[in-house]
Amino acid sequence: MEDLSLEEALEELSTAEDFLDYFGIAYDPAVVHVNRLHILQRYHDYLANNPAPQGDDAAARAHYQRFLELAYRDFTVSDAVTEKVFAVFRKASGTAFVPLSSIQR
Repeated sequence: MEDLSLEEALEELSTAEDFLDYFGIAYDPAVVHVNRLHILQRYHDYLANNPAPQGDDAAARAHYQRFLELAYRDFTVSDAVTEKVFAVFRKASGTAFVPLSSIQR
C-alpha cells in the first residue's frame, strides 16, 4: 500500500485491524476482536463530525490516524454497552428499541 495515495489506501482497508495496522496504531487483539464493529462505527462517526483537511495528504493522514486512535481508545477504557454506538444498545423505557424505519432503505 506504500505506492497508493491516502485515498486509494483507505478504499482498500476493510477490517479494524487493517485500519489500525495501516496507521501504525498499537492495539490489543482481544479488545479489537470483541469491539471491531464498534470501533469502526465510532471512527466513522468521528470522521462524519470532523471532516479531514483537503489538499494536504500528510495533514489528512494525521487527522484520520488521530480519530482512529480515539475510537480505539474509547473501547479500551469502556465497553460497547456503555458507549452505545449502535441503536440496539440505546435503551428506551428499559428495553432496546430500533424502529423499523431506521433499518429500511
